[in-house]
Parts: sequence; structure tokens; C-alpha cells
Amino acid sequence: MTPEPSRPPRLVASDLDGTLLRPDGTLAPRTAAALERAADLGIDVVFVTARPPRWLTELAPHVAGHGVAICANGAAVVDVTTGSVLSEHGMPPALVAQVAGQLREAWGVEHVHLAVESADGFAAEAGFRSEHPVPSGSAVAERIEDVLTASTFKLLVRTSRPGGPSFALDLADVLGDVALVSDSGAVGLGEISGPGVTKAATLARWATARGIGAQDVWAMGDAPNDLPMLTWAGRSFAVANAFPEVLAAATDRCASNADDGAADVLELAAALAADASAGHR
Repeated sequence: MTPEPSRPPRLVASDLDGTLLRPDGTLAPRTAAALERAADLGIDVVFVTARPPRWLTELAPHVAGHGVAICANGAAVVDVTTGSVLSEHGMPPALVAQVAGQLREAWGVEHVHLAVESADGFAAEAGFRSEHPVPSGSAVAERIEDVLTASTFKLLVRTSRPGGPSFALDLADVLGDVALVSDSGAVGLGEISGPGVTKAATLARWATARGIGAQDVWAMGDAPNDLPMLTWAGRSFAVANAFPEVLAAATDRCASNADDGAADVLELAAALAADASAGHR
């Protein structure tokens, strides 16, 4: 049930890249101030992102109150200030190996290039090309199976086979219900998690453990991997730069990430919370 427009949220869940952060990946001063104001008024703000834990360090000062982020598309809950993993829903080595085998069989060994994110960091096959700087000392092997840890948050897939914008759908067709494919909008990159692991599932667990129901949650996002979270939350906001299917699914829209749309939402939440507090005095 969608809450009344005048009802403040108890929790705001926000995607990062393409939503809370500007196109250059920075946090606007206005948005930083809005995050602080929301926290001061007792609104929990949780970052919910496809980013791995190692990409969250610079955002630590801006996580409201509890300092928690749900990352790797829901595979891990992380204390951003310390980098420690509070809970995780990773894939065991046998599942990662099964997924890798299915992809190689379907597309050819020479066309499949894999990497993983885990609590231990990044590891990759020699043929995997990352668009982001690879941490010094990251493990590299001919086959990803040789550098797996006990739990993999995300299996990353690139391919040299001919393809197009349907890459995530092609991956899902190959894997069926063996694993879950997420589309965070990164061109030519597939992100694979264990069955049932989504931003929404982990957010729901986190909120429920604190007595917060979906009707008291606002969520913001821009990409297909945000859809389950947006449809779960009582009120949802798609930034103006969101994918068409996200714009269609959200209950509300806000300005783009270039125009500080997330700050608009946070300021609205804070204003409603302030009014509600004044009304109870």
C-alpha cells in the first residue's frame, strides 16, 4: 500500500551510481547536507548499490547514523566506516564453477572472460578487461576457478562474442534459474549473484529486523537492478535519467542525478519529518 504523500518515511534506500551520485561519481554538497539533515531527523538512509565493498570507502562520511550499506546487488551488508562485512549471501565455489562452465559451453571458452568480487577483494581471469583500476596484488589466473574464495559476492562476465544491448537477457537465457543476472546499466558487463539475491531481498531483511515495513520505505534508483527494490518500497522515485522501465515502474519521479534529484527527495523526506515532529509537540 502506498503511504499518504504527507507521511514521512522511516527509511530512505538509495542507489548510488546514476542516482545519488553525480555523473562524475561525486556527491553534491547539497545532497551531502540533505543526508545529514535526514539523519538528524531520525530517518535512516541506506545506500543500496551494485558496488563491491571496496568501492565504498570514500562515502563513509555520508552514510547516515548506522553507517551501513547494502552492496554487490544485495550480496553483502557492510559497515562502511570499517569495511567489515556484517552479513553476506555469496555464492560457494561449486556454484561459481557451474555458472562458468555453462557460459563457456554456450559461448565458447575463448569468448568468456570472468572476474569475481568477494570479501577478499577482486580477482580475475587473464582475459578479463576491467574499465576500472584493478587493485594492486589482485589475483589473476587463466580460469576463475583457480582464484575463488569460500564466498563470491558477484561473478562478473565480459564476452568477445558478437552481442548487443540484450547482453543481460542473453546471460539469463544461458543460466536459467541456476543464478541471478542483474543489469546495473554497465555496457557489456554481466553481473551474476546467487539465486534470490537482489537489492530488494537484502533491504527487506534489513528493514524487517528493525521493525520497518515496506510502507515506511522510500527508494530511489535508475537502473534495471533497482526495479525489485523500487517495486517493494512503499514509495519509489526514479531519477529523470533512469531507464524507461524504471521510470514506468516508480510511483514518483525526481530530477536527474546531474540536477541533484536525490537531494530533492531527501529534502522532502526531511521536511515531512520535521512537520510531523512539530505536530506532536
